[in-house]
Amino acid sequence: MPLKFSFIIPVYNRPDETDELLQSFVELDTMTKYEIVIVEDGSSITSKPVVDRYKDKLDIAYFFKENSGPGDSRNFGMQHAKGNYFIILDSDCILPKNYLNEVEKSLNAHYVDCFGGPDAAHKSFTNLQKAIDFSMTSFITTGGIRGHKNSVDTFQPRSFNMGISKEAFLASKGFGRIHPGEDPDLSIRLWQLGFKTKLIPEAFVYHKRRISWRKFYKQVYKFGLVRPILNRWHPSTKKITYWFPTIFIIGLDVSILLIILGVNWLFLGYLLYFLVAFLVALFSTKNLIVASMSILAILVQFMGYGLGFLESNWVVNVLKKNPETHFPELFFKAK
Repeated sequence: MPLKFSFIIPVYNRPDETDELLQSFVELDTMTKYEIVIVEDGSSITSKPVVDRYKDKLDIAYFFKENSGPGDSRNFGMQHAKGNYFIILDSDCILPKNYLNEVEKSLNAHYVDCFGGPDAAHKSFTNLQKAIDFSMTSFITTGGIRGHKNSVDTFQPRSFNMGISKEAFLASKGFGRIHPGEDPDLSIRLWQLGFKTKLIPEAFVYHKRRISWRKFYKQVYKFGLVRPILNRWHPSTKKITYWFPTIFIIGLDVSILLIILGVNWLFLGYLLYFLVAFLVALFSTKNLIVASMSILAILVQFMGYGLGFLESNWVVNVLKKNPETHFPELFFKAK
């Protein structure tokens, strides 16, 4: 059966982002037909006027629903889509011109029912966005924690850039109520159902990340909170690498205390790591300011994720608390 693509895009109070994303669709270099399904998740500032401007250029379906979170909105969009393969994007993404060609080429060469693509920083992004992008994607931080680029069955796609077949969606019933963490949870359930996943490295998007230092810390802190919950739900997926940010932060604190006692070797090891990270960021971004900010981004990422992971482990695995009762902010209410 030939692939018929439907792009599923949940939107919440982001008409400017919707405009940028739809413009990138107009500029796609592809002969493949596709539809776009915009799901307005109870926004008070809607994207409908923006969508209406593109209706003569793109095949777009627009839906407005009450606010129920991104996972449920994606499920809603897939339920109303016409295609047999869904590509899910966040509204703060921009597509490169060859995006759909790369997806189609990869799936035709090696079909899987779920794929993920990486993200990258566009040249127009701010220095902060570029620094955070480096921290979130680099091999020297935790960028490879979701699986090797050649791995099959072990890569956990992320919903800012994720494809899933209609068959896999119907079998899995889509995303759950947890957020963040709804995308790895879906990936794991797909594996349990016998579906395969993979990374398509060439199918990257420019992920704008509407972010500040404070929002970035809050985001990665929630990522840390979620992981022990997912490990509890899916014990077979536990990895020692998920402890790395926590161990990193504890080790950094210990290294500073050891300096007071005249022991410097551990702190020097951290200095060496940050020097290497700075050089990798400088080589990658070609920007001295971004490379310098990347060091702070790495610290914020490791601290936020590490502390969230530690707290959640204590609550979930030691105190045996109900995650949904103790962390209600991580769950959307059932409809």
